[in-house]
Amino acid sequence: MKTLKLIIAMAALLQFWGTSSQGQIKVGDKIPVFSLQDQNGKTFDVSTVLGKQPLVIYFYPKDETSVCTKEACSFRDSYKDFQHYGAMVIGISSDNVASHRSFATHHNLPFTLLSDPKNEVRKLFGVPKTFVIPGRVTYVVDKNGIVVHEFNSLRDGEKHVTESLEALKKM
Repeated sequence: MKTLKLIIAMAALLQFWGTSSQGQIKVGDKIPVFSLQDQNGKTFDVSTVLGKQPLVIYFYPKDETSVCTKEACSFRDSYKDFQHYGAMVIGISSDNVASHRSFATHHNLPFTLLSDPKNEVRKLFGVPKTFVIPGRVTYVVDKNGIVVHEFNSLRDGEKHVTESLEALKKM
């Protein structure tokens, strides 16, 4: 009985801390339709860009943290390459609109940052978390809304950019 209670407690703890990617959007899946506020307080509806251009949607943990800043600045530094492929870059975290505005201004980020304060879109995509840290996952999506590449790495933010560009080259 003691062993069973321990197993149940461990299972509940793992579910809370969560490292599972069960339900995560994968290559070949169509992305869910969503709308969130951008760094300027305007509503961004992904359905308005589907059918028009490829998307690079990256989920990241938090504005102004070390790896997230390196990742965002790497997307910024390669932004012309993304434009060359006609791709729209979209960063999503749970930070609020004001935080995103400050982050974008501070680092001269030329792309869209979306505020997902309740993690609703993160959950729609099934982005896994590591312990209590929100996951860092990038999806390259063709213009029809189909995921053609997915990259998951919490530590290597800059590699999300190189992975995305490689996937765009192959499209």
